[in-house]
Amino acid sequence: MPGWEGELPPPAVRTVEEMRPVLAEPVCRESGALYFMYRDLSKSDADRTWLLFHHLRYDLTVIPPRNLCGEFVKTKGHYHPRNAAGSGYPEIYEVLEGTAWYLLQSRMLDDMVLVKAQTGDLVIIPPEYGHVSINPTPHETLVMANIVSTGFESEYGEYETHHGAAYYAMSSGDLIKNPYYPKVPPVRRMGATCGKGIYRFCSGPLYGLVGNEDALAFLNHPEHYRAVFSVLLKD
Repeated sequence: MPGWEGELPPPAVRTVEEMRPVLAEPVCRESGALYFMYRDLSKSDADRTWLLFHHLRYDLTVIPPRNLCGEFVKTKGHYHPRNAAGSGYPEIYEVLEGTAWYLLQSRMLDDMVLVKAQTGDLVIIPPEYGHVSINPTPHETLVMANIVSTGFESEYGEYETHHGAAYYAMSSGDLIKNPYYPKVPPVRRMGATCGKGIYRFCSGPLYGLVGNEDALAFLNHPEHYRAVFSVLLKD
């Protein structure tokens, strides 16, 4: 596994059957496993103790290429709730292998952003943005790492109610508007949101930030980083 040495625990598996409510073609006759989630990982007892103490979790997600009746394979999509200070929880990803598209939509549905990332890129999901991770390639497996706060549970309800994100990423390369959303803006496209590397949490590899409280404090206390988040998705 890229970025990981040794054995991994059994993954949680997301199947086509579980994903049907959010697919462009929910009656698609594909079936079986779609992607694999390895949660709450650590490379040493000391790292595990540090992550637990700081209420953080390091995960790996593996998304093999798949064509779902004309749609690229993707994750289910979710929002993060707000913390006690009233700020939404962010998340940070690293592309370990392959190509990733992160389709972000603001909770108010006034902004849609497609972030295109390559191997080695780090991407921040800012507060108040829902997100779907997409493998936009026909032959390459996408392997991603992420670090996120353990202080919340992801919210899938909006994506399930609206049958997916506001746009579907089709295997033709087109983004098709989801008709279950009455009104959404066009999609803006940009590169990895950590591409400039000007913030201390934008230096990979991602696992190298484990143990660095200053670098990862934004995941639990985003209210102190509003100025940073305000520029991450600027064109």
